[in-house]
Amino acid sequence: MKIDLRHLKSVIKKFSQTKVLVLGDVMLDEFIWGKVSRISPEAPVPVVDIHSESMMPGGAANVLANLNSLGAESYLAGVVGKDRAGEVLRQEVLKRKVSDEGLIVDPKRKTISKSRLIAHSQQVVRMDRETREEIKGEIFNQLMRYLKSMIPKIDALIISDYGKGVVTERLLKELLPMARLAKKRVAIDPKLGNFFNYRGVTMITPNQNEVERAMGIEIKNERDLFKAGKEVLKRLNCESLLITRGEEGMTLFEPNRHPVNIPTVAREVYDVTGAGDTVISTLTLALSLGLNKEEAAHLANLAAGIVVGEIGTATLTQKELVEAIELENQNT
Repeated sequence: MKIDLRHLKSVIKKFSQTKVLVLGDVMLDEFIWGKVSRISPEAPVPVVDIHSESMMPGGAANVLANLNSLGAESYLAGVVGKDRAGEVLRQEVLKRKVSDEGLIVDPKRKTISKSRLIAHSQQVVRMDRETREEIKGEIFNQLMRYLKSMIPKIDALIISDYGKGVVTERLLKELLPMARLAKKRVAIDPKLGNFFNYRGVTMITPNQNEVERAMGIEIKNERDLFKAGKEVLKRLNCESLLITRGEEGMTLFEPNRHPVNIPTVAREVYDVTGAGDTVISTLTLALSLGLNKEEAAHLANLAAGIVVGEIGTATLTQKELVEAIELENQNT
């Protein structure tokens, strides 16, 4: 299928007309930047001289940051702890002129945070603080009340599941039928625990490893990939499946259509942190504005090619996406 690049550019300019709610495991990403000066005399590890630190939304909150950077009207639903990380994350959300109403505070839960030490453009170590217990009781009820109030107001719902306990089987059983009844597009970035609870959605975007683990197989070649993708599509009864495959690009599956391979467009890969968040954000906006699944996947692939060329949890702008389209147009 030939992609109309001029049409893609016109769709990008309409991103601001779209309202998207993101639900999932919100996190705070901390980046500690420095230089390696020597090897420690205490142990065979590098000594890093720290020169700066930065914090930004991570996990489902990074999906929100991507939507916000692309100009969409976005909303966030998740759970944080009553702690410093939770307050910093809340301030990062408010800084983007997004309501914090959907961030439910659970005093018994710690806010998920991931601290990465970066030296000479390379990640040296990552330190995680997290809770994986499923939400329940009044916290679950508060979150569901917010979700129910928002479904009529939005164009699309993104569920960003990192397997940290916010996206539960019970929540999906209540929320997905509600979204279908309201005829809202639903896009899922899945994790293994809930993989087969995402039935009947608009789009699901697992990576190849997640498909292999969910299906209990090893994908060795394109034949294996096509067979696994078609089986996932059938079992989930969803409108489409986009398997992300790293340097191999992506493969799109739709019922009664031959799978479509979309090669990667990344020029240099420095860091894949948050690339899946960029993919699902761009994909959902494109689908909400009427692009077909293949056009939307092509646009999401271009977006991913930009963010993997940057260090850290990256987002992109409409301008960068349009420039990527123009560059591809020159190269074809």
